[in-house]
Formats: sequence, structure tokens, C-alpha cells
Amino acid sequence: MNTKYILPTLFLLLLTLIGQTQNATVKGVILDEDNNPIVNVNVKAGTNGTETNENGFYLLKIPANQDITVEFSHLSFKKVVSTFNLKNGEDYEFNPVMNASVEQIATVIISGNRRKDVEGITVLEPETIRKIPGANAGVENLLLTLPGVSNNNELSTQYAVRGGNFDENLVYVNDIEVYRPFLIRSGQQEGLSFVNTDLVQNVDFSSGGFQAKYGDKLSSVLDITYKIPYQFEVNADLSLLGGSLSVENISKDSKFSSIVGLRYRDNGLLVNAKETETNYDAAFADAQTFLTYTFTDRFQLSFLGNASLNKYNYAPEARQTNFGTLADPVALIVLYQGQEKDRYQTLFGALKGSFFVNPDLNLKLITSTYHTTEEEYFDILAQYRLGEVNTNIGDEDLGEVEFSEGIGSQLNHGRNDLDALITTVEHKGDLKIKDHRLEWSVKYNNEDIRDRLIEWEVIDSAGFSIRPRFIPGNEQPYVPYSGPLEPYQNVRATNHVKIDRLQGYLQWSKRSAIGTSEIWYNAGIRVHKWSVSDKNAMAKGGVKKSNQTVFSPRAQVAIKPKWEKDMVFRFATGLYYQPPFYRELRDSLGAVQPHVKAQRSVHVVLGNDYSFKMWDRPFKLTTEAYYKNLSDVNPYTLENVRIRYRAKNNAKAYAYGLDMRLNGEFVPGTESWFSFGYLKTEENIDQRGYISRPTDQRLKFAALFQDYVPNIPSMKMYLNLVYNTGLPGGSPSYADPYVYQTRLPDYKRADVGFQFVLVDENKTFQSGWKKPFKALSFGIEIFNLFDVQNSITNTWVRDVYSKRQFAVPNYLTPRVFNVRTTMKF
Repeated sequence: MNTKYILPTLFLLLLTLIGQTQNATVKGVILDEDNNPIVNVNVKAGTNGTETNENGFYLLKIPANQDITVEFSHLSFKKVVSTFNLKNGEDYEFNPVMNASVEQIATVIISGNRRKDVEGITVLEPETIRKIPGANAGVENLLLTLPGVSNNNELSTQYAVRGGNFDENLVYVNDIEVYRPFLIRSGQQEGLSFVNTDLVQNVDFSSGGFQAKYGDKLSSVLDITYKIPYQFEVNADLSLLGGSLSVENISKDSKFSSIVGLRYRDNGLLVNAKETETNYDAAFADAQTFLTYTFTDRFQLSFLGNASLNKYNYAPEARQTNFGTLADPVALIVLYQGQEKDRYQTLFGALKGSFFVNPDLNLKLITSTYHTTEEEYFDILAQYRLGEVNTNIGDEDLGEVEFSEGIGSQLNHGRNDLDALITTVEHKGDLKIKDHRLEWSVKYNNEDIRDRLIEWEVIDSAGFSIRPRFIPGNEQPYVPYSGPLEPYQNVRATNHVKIDRLQGYLQWSKRSAIGTSEIWYNAGIRVHKWSVSDKNAMAKGGVKKSNQTVFSPRAQVAIKPKWEKDMVFRFATGLYYQPPFYRELRDSLGAVQPHVKAQRSVHVVLGNDYSFKMWDRPFKLTTEAYYKNLSDVNPYTLENVRIRYRAKNNAKAYAYGLDMRLNGEFVPGTESWFSFGYLKTEENIDQRGYISRPTDQRLKFAALFQDYVPNIPSMKMYLNLVYNTGLPGGSPSYADPYVYQTRLPDYKRADVGFQFVLVDENKTFQSGWKKPFKALSFGIEIFNLFDVQNSITNTWVRDVYSKRQFAVPNYLTPRVFNVRTTMKF
């Protein structure tokens, strides 16, 4: 059948099914006492039943023209029972409010997310995400407190999971995959992540062994659902780093709902606090909207849109970095000329139609378009002086460079442009047959990417231009060099690449019992076929096209024995592939290599959840041991947040480790947790032996703690602690990793926030200036509380006398104070 007839045919079929209904319908959103939607409420009428989804929404068919009793039940809330007598075809909306069950309040944390626990998914509360302080607050900031998740750069929203890199993580918003910018090189250029926390309803995270429905990446899945509003509401968040505003609304007939979010961010507070004096002018802004219209009880249409514009103007002036030891201190003084001007513009739109054929069958059709245009233009001349530091206490020149050991300069030039258009069409289905559940999808992607890359670097040391490392040396300056002058690094490429992808999955899951033990199974398989075409090479008569197909089987099983102790045991395994995206096809010289194969990884994950009470409050200890065996690995270098691949499948690797997290109510009424992670990951490139991978984050400790002042309960405190051991790195991007196997210093950071709550759900006002507010708070945040000097990269300078290179650390942000206010109308 011609593809242009598929969509109309599907609509016609579903509308036909809709027209055949002879029953009445009860639907609505179930809320708790704080007006938050409740997930997994059982809704039952006789032998028919359903449950609420992640937005608290339910839809139940009942017989018409007779009294039907409908029961709403949940382990953590008091039961609600109502009787309905509706006409044939009538569509009735019923939105009950369920009160907390006093007898079961202690099991809310343990039982409320039991379905996600057995699937190995960590559920994060949106309110916690919005409150926790961080230089880049948001979902990613909270992820970094989980075991196995790391990033040693607080200015970046990227994260690595269990030895993977930033490109190995899937991110979904409302079933739609989202992407990060292509050309970003440093954290201070990033600005805003795609996810707007003001719009978030649910956040699910899996760090390995995930189901077949979650796509083709090697490391993790972040699955986010945006809100469907149930009332008019305005939220605002303002600080010295920027602000956000969101507006939620719903029509009188409850058919149309909308939520719009605006954000603005300025990293000047953080960048200007760093050691480099600079003229910094950057603006990161975006607008997002999520619209939903319910045509009938069986057909719902939603739209997710995003427009972002990031401008980054950076003109460094001077820098002095003192390093070395107390006995042998060294200083680097740099004077700069030139500037960098970057611009990143993204437009994204997705349309999703949901067809509720019956309570057990749900069909979706999703189309989306992502368009990004990115520019990186820079010319920066750095003239440096490296020398000994005056250490005489009391001397007026204390800390000044007294003797220069090396002088030189470095000129960096870049003219990079990228235009990427990604279009997606996907059909998804979900069918329940008694205790069985079938899920499937067919998805088509078209990626059209046009890229111009021009970067070169000239290095001068004591008046002599340093030649590229691939040019043989001579006796210069004693013997004159007569060859042409070449930049030390020179990358030039123009690419026009088209990638077509056809993906699909089918998975089955079932809940059952073995004796007195509850058991859950999941098994599925993915198929991914893609073709890569290098249009520039084909235009010149070359054949630059590749077609490949991979199959990815995966399985999970979880069992909950009927023991006195509340425990769940999980096992997950699978063969995971990561077909190359554009970045992985481009080698270190910028040329596209279409024949790069998909990286492959075998996952084995063993997990345990132990839920218990301590101090009469609920706690849970989660433990996971994992092993990953990787082949056809595409080696890369990591500098700040820029990844440069070799575009070769010439390595194999492994990763194994242990993740542990203890979470619960250490303080009554608030959730906190402590995390520990151990990881070892190594790779073998061209059979030269195993060495540490760039993301070998050996040890990780983190804590997220929420508290309040007992005598002043309105004064809240939020503490975010992270300790990561040093990564292998800091070497130049062109360096042989087998030569540079040193590690950066450990990463240590503490962010704390103090918030004074004037208005919340427990403290409202019927008169005065506080009356319009549903919530209002003021506070201060202290980033890098202990003022630790963390570094993520090094600047490499030469000593002309000793012929040595010095690794001068590029320090991240020092201690910074921020003022913040949040409000809700």
C-alpha cells in the first residue's frame, strides 16, 4: 500500500470502532488531597476494570441504563465508591479526590511505585527536582546524585552512566525522543537542557538492562512525562541565574488543556566568578508548550513544541593560574585577544494521536520534526608566560612571576556551521490480555545533516612555530627549516549526510505467581535497519553509502517472595546495539565514515530492593551489580563535553560495578538518600592492551538531604553532595591515550539551599497581600559551599628550556551565592 494512504486508513478504522460503542463512559483524573494526580489507582466495575495512567487519567466503559457501582482503590489511599446510571453513549466525567489512608501511610514510598521497582526503574519526584539547588538545577542535576551517574562539570547538563559517554543516553518526553546540540564544546556554552522542570509530571530513569521499548543506546533511559493540567495555575521561579514562568489552563468542558513554559538563563554569575577575566555576554532562552485536546472518550490529540535560541559571546582578557607544589610553585599568566561568537537555534514540534480502542487496547501515532542550526565562530590569540612564583611572605611581589621559564602564544580559529533536520513517524501499540501485555512499535527516521567544519591551531614557543606531530623533527634552530609552515592542528571538512532508519520492537510482559511468590516477566526484541549516504562523496563520483541491520533481544524477570522482609529480586540481560549517529560517523579530521558499525554491548544486571521501617518511617535499600561486555567499540576522546570519535570499530571494552542507594524519610515528611557507586571500565584499542576508558569514574559518593528547622518549620534546607574520583583525561585531544594515562583530580562539590516558605498548601491566607498566592518562598543558594578547585581539562604549555609540557588545570566555578524566589498563583 502507498504510504500516503496508511494514516487516513488508520484514522478511518479507528473512527469506525468509535462509532460502534453502545455503552456509557466514565472518565476523569483522580487527585490526592494536594491536587496531585495519583498513578495506578484501580478502577473496577463488576468484571471490567482499568487503572490510572501517569497523569492520573482513567477511562472505563460501563453498561448503560442501569445502576453500576464503580470502586476506586489504591494501597496508599482510602477507597472511593460511587454509583452511576448513565444513558446509552453518555460520556460522564468524574474526578474524585482520594484521601490518604492513615493505616497505610508508611508504605507510600515502598508500595506506590512497586510496578516501576520490578522493572528496574528509579522514579524521581518532580517537586524534589524543582527544589534541589545546583549550578544547573533540573532533572540532570538530580540524576547526578544517583549511583552510577556522573559528570565532573557543574556547568553541563550532560551525564555519563556506568562507563558510557554523553551520547549513550536516551531521553524521551511524552514518548518522543529528544536530542542535544551537536557542536557544544564546553559546559558554559550549553545553557538550558531540553527538559523544562516546571512542566514535568513524572520522571523515570533506568541505568541499564532496560526493556526493548526503550530504543537503541548502550547506557541509560530517561523517560519524562509532561503534565496534563486540571486547573488554571501560574508558576514562577526567579534567581540571579535567570528565571522561568509556566502557565497551565484547562477548558470548562475539560476537553482542551494547555501548559506553556518560558525560560531564560544567564551563566554570567558563574562564568565571571572563574579565574579568567572576560567580557561574557550569553543568553539562553526557550519556550515550550504542551497542548492536549480530547475529541471523544477514545481519541486524544496532543502537541509538544519547543523553540530555543542560545547566544554565546565570549571575549577573554587575562588569566593567572597558580599550580605546582608549595616547594615548587609555578604560575601561568595569559593575555588574550579576540573573541568567540556562537549561536544555537532549535525548533521542535511533535504531534501525537492516542486511540483508546477499548480499556485494554491503546494505539498511538506520533510524528515529530527537529531542526537545529548551529554556528561556532572564534579567533582567540593567547599569549602566555610560564614562570617561578615569588613565595617570600611579606614581600610586596608575593605571588608574582619572577623568572619566566617559557613564553609563547597560541592562535585558535574556527568557522563551524551545522544544519540538521530530523523527521520521525512512529506507530505504537499496547494490548492487555488478562495477565499478559503486548507492546509494539514501528518507527521511521530521516536525518538530513549538513556540516562545515574549519578549525586550526597555531602554536608558537619562544618565537618558533611548533610543527604538527606527524612532521619529522630536525635540528632547528641550529639547522634552518625550509618546509612549509603548517598549523599544529588543522581540521577541514564539508559534509552532507542523509541517514534513513527503520526501527521496530515487540515485547511481552506478564504478572504471575510461583507458589506464594509474585513474579513478573518481560521479553522483547528490537530491530534497527539504517542506511548512510554521504551526498558530497556521491556527487564527486565516489560510492559512500552503507546499509546495516541489527537485532536486539532483551529480557527481564523480577520476583517478590512472600517473606517477612519486603524484598524484590531482579535480573535483566540483553544484547544492546547503538547504531551510529552523525557525531559517531565523523572522525577526528571531520570526514564522515559511512561504514561505521553499531557498537554492541551485552548487559547483565542483578538487583535487589529491600523495603523496611526505621524510626517508624519507610526506607528502601536498592542494590544493583552489573557487567557489560562491549565489542565493535568506536574509541573517542573527551575534552570538557566535546566528544571526538575515531569513526572506527577497532576496540573492545568492558564495564562492571556495584551501585547502592538508601532512600527514605531521614527527616519526617521529606525524602533523602545516600548513594555509592563502584565502576571499572577499560578498552583495548587495536589489540594494544587494556587501558582505562575516558569515563572510568572509579568511585562515586553522593547525598541528597532535605531538612527543616524544628522550631521554624517554614525554614527548609536542601543539601546536594557529590564526590567522584578523578577521570583519566586532561591530555590533548590528539594525544595517544596509551601514552597519557594520568587522572584528573577528584571532583568534590557541595551545594546548599535555604528556603523560607511564606505560603504553601498547609499555610494559606484569605486576606492581605499573600491571598493571591498558592505558594511563595524566598531563599539563598550557595554553590560549591567549600570552595573546592575542581578541574575538567588542562591547558598545555611548553617550557622552551627543558622541552617539557606543563598541564595547567582549567578550574571550574568557585563558591558562588545565588538568591532565589518561587511562587505559584
